[in-house]
Amino acid sequence: MSTQVSAERGHQGPWPGREVTSGGVTLHVRETPGPDGIPAVYVHGLSGSATNWTDLAGLLSDRAAGTAVDLPGFGHSRPLATPDWSPDAHADAVLCFLAGRGERVHLLGNSLGGAIAISVAARRPELVETLTLVSPAMPDRRPDPRRIADPRLLLSLVPVIGARAKAQMAALTPVERAQQTIDLCFGDPGRAPPERLAEAAEEIARRGRVAWAREAVLGTAGAMISSWALGGLWRQAARVQAPTLVVWGDRDRLVSPRHAARTAATIPGARLLMLPGVGHVAQMEVPERVAQAVGELWEDPARG
Repeated sequence: MSTQVSAERGHQGPWPGREVTSGGVTLHVRETPGPDGIPAVYVHGLSGSATNWTDLAGLLSDRAAGTAVDLPGFGHSRPLATPDWSPDAHADAVLCFLAGRGERVHLLGNSLGGAIAISVAARRPELVETLTLVSPAMPDRRPDPRRIADPRLLLSLVPVIGARAKAQMAALTPVERAQQTIDLCFGDPGRAPPERLAEAAEEIARRGRVAWAREAVLGTAGAMISSWALGGLWRQAARVQAPTLVVWGDRDRLVSPRHAARTAATIPGARLLMLPGVGHVAQMEVPERVAQAVGELWEDPARG
C-alpha cells in the first residue's frame, strides 16, 4: 500500500462517540471505521480529549479502524469509581481497556497520552503491535513561562493583587480560551482551521459544566509532575519492545524538543521524526505529515 497521504484536508467533524466497557473499565470513545486487521487506539494529552485525533484517525482510516479514548475524567468519560489522577492509574485504565478487547493494536499517544502509551507498551508488550509517540510527556521540570497559556495565571496566584487577574481570566469566552490553547500548542497557530477552533470552544464550554473537570486537570497535572522526580518513565521507555516512531515539533513549548533524541535513543530501535516549525500537537497541526510517517511505520515496522 502506498505511503502517500493527500495534502487536501476537508473538514471532518468529530467521529461518533459512545461509552464502551472493556476489561472492567468504562470509557467514552470515538470510533473511526476502517478495514479489518490490526486496529489503532489513540490516547490524548492533558486537558485534551478523543477529538484531538479526528484528522489523523481519518487520514489513517484506509489502513486501520480507530478508537480514540477519553481518559477517565476527560472528554465525556466519567472518573474512575475511586478517582485516582496519577499517570499509573490512567495507564492501568488504558491497559485494562485494551486487555479486555483481546487484540493487538497500533497504539498512539500525545503528551500525557504518550507517557501512558509508553507505560502500557512496557508492561504489556503482547498488546502493542507498534507505538507512535507525539511529543510524549517525558520528565521536563524547566521553569519556562512560555509553557503557560495565559501569563495572568501566575499573577492570579499572588495574594490580594491576584484577584483582578482571576476575574479577567474568568471573563474569557470559550473562544478566547480555545485560541489561547491553540497559540500555546501549535508552532504556527494559523494552521488551525476555524472549524477546529469552534469545536474546541464548544468543548471548553461543555467541560465548564462538568463537576469533575477542574479536579481531573489539576489532579492529573500535579500527579504527573510529581511522578517525574522518580524517573520511572525513562526506565519504562527502555523496556519497550514494539517498533516505535517518536514525533516531535521543534517549536514545542510544553515538552522540550531537547528530549526528542534521548527518547528515541532510549526506546530500542525507535525512529525519530523532527518537524520544523511545529508545536506540541503535531497530529493536529500537520496531520498529513504525521499520517505519512505512521503509515511507513505500519508498513515496515522492522526498519529502524
